[in-house]
Amino acid sequence: MCNVFVCRFFSKKMPLSRRNYLKSLLLQIGQSILEEEAQNKAQEKQSYMEETCPSLSLPQTVQDLQELCKKLHKMVDLVDDERYDMELKASKSDKEIDDLKIKLQDLKGKFKKPALKRVRMSADAMLAALLGSKHKVSMDLRANLRQVKKETKEELSGDWRKNVEDKAGMDGRKKMFETEA
Repeated sequence: MCNVFVCRFFSKKMPLSRRNYLKSLLLQIGQSILEEEAQNKAQEKQSYMEETCPSLSLPQTVQDLQELCKKLHKMVDLVDDERYDMELKASKSDKEIDDLKIKLQDLKGKFKKPALKRVRMSADAMLAALLGSKHKVSMDLRANLRQVKKETKEELSGDWRKNVEDKAGMDGRKKMFETEA
């Protein structure tokens, strides 16, 4: 909203010197705001470090030193546990985000289809690739075909009237079924 105001403010006609003066004032105000934010951030960091990390006082005896080491090891273990949990949460959320992106692309229907390359492959090689090496399947289609005897030219070149007369009536039909079977 502020950017819109600034753009409208500078888009109106005004002298170049006034425009430059106003721009320099805006830049000075913005720089002072950024410096204040940096100081606040440094103060927050310092206060957090004072709260969570008290000053270290080295013990005089060996037992006190061993207790301090044990205490520090426990603290390191707790921090490692928290770090591990955070990493798992982050990876899980990243995976969910990726899944949702894929669903969104599917809903939009604007995803690029990869260009497919032509692969010359025999039917046997294709079945072997799909089914794996465990199955030995052969695509010999000619083995499943039945053989048909070719008729000679003499049978075909006869008088068609004779064939019609032979097949007329019940006797002709009976002959036709007997010869086929």
